[in-house]
Amino acid sequence: MAAPDPGYDRVTGRAHASRSEIIATHGMAATSQPLATQIALDIMQAGGSAVDAAIAANAALGLMEPTGCGIGGDLYAIVWDAGKEELVGLNASGRAPKAMTLEYFTKREIDTIPPLGPLPVSVPGTVDGWFQLHGRYGRLPMAQILAPAIAYAREGFPVSEVIAYYMKLNESRIGEFPGFKETYMPNGHVPAKGEVFKNPRLAATYEAIAEKGRDEFYKGDIARRIDAYMAEQGGLLTYDDLAAHQSEWVTPVSTYYRGWDVYELPPNGQGIAALQILNMLEGHDISSMRFGSAEYLHILV
Repeated sequence: MAAPDPGYDRVTGRAHASRSEIIATHGMAATSQPLATQIALDIMQAGGSAVDAAIAANAALGLMEPTGCGIGGDLYAIVWDAGKEELVGLNASGRAPKAMTLEYFTKREIDTIPPLGPLPVSVPGTVDGWFQLHGRYGRLPMAQILAPAIAYAREGFPVSEVIAYYMKLNESRIGEFPGFKETYMPNGHVPAKGEVFKNPRLAATYEAIAEKGRDEFYKGDIARRIDAYMAEQGGLLTYDDLAAHQSEWVTPVSTYYRGWDVYELPPNGQGIAALQILNMLEGHDISSMRFGSAEYLHILV
């Protein structure tokens, strides 16, 4: 067996890490943004469930990392129901608009769906996903869960380095779309690293959702405003598409890999590929390969 690369060793002699693991007895949260992680912990300390904490963190990330997937995007979840001792999945991804047909594209001689602009926009599934999860596993009211994100949206938060970089990049890619400059360039420029950024429009949207529920997003004033905006921009998403949306509870799929049952959501997500990869790796002696070596990477690729 090849010796492990010392660059990946722990000081304690264990490989592949230089820090201690996180260990806790009353709950844990992991996000890409420290403020979002703190919000999740605060929600649990206030008596919220893990799902309450996840929703609160998700809302915060939609504000603090707008380069990712906020309420304009989709949601996937795998939840362990300790009371029933079962693993359940939620597919809260949105379908394509009804008007997005093959005939639409062939008639206009469009052979690919563009990566940007109004045309590729599908039904946002996140908000319905929040309420589906909250309906089964929530403990705190939605207003309390969304309150931290609303407060940060109104009062502001310091933008992190990577997000500032991508926001600057997006200025050149999508900065001309209506609403971008008004929201992300209030001072004539996108926020730099460490600059305090506020998003009062998102705060108002979160407040409306907290007060009026998921139907405000899919059947209320928010839905009507989305419909009008998409029509103005030449998009296909309509009020009827939003009103017809619903998430799906699904059964996770799994494979057995070297002593572990690994679970993923079935398609339309990509988790099935991870299970297929593990099945293929089962026939190789991965432990004999140095992490990051040419042999290791060749097998993984």
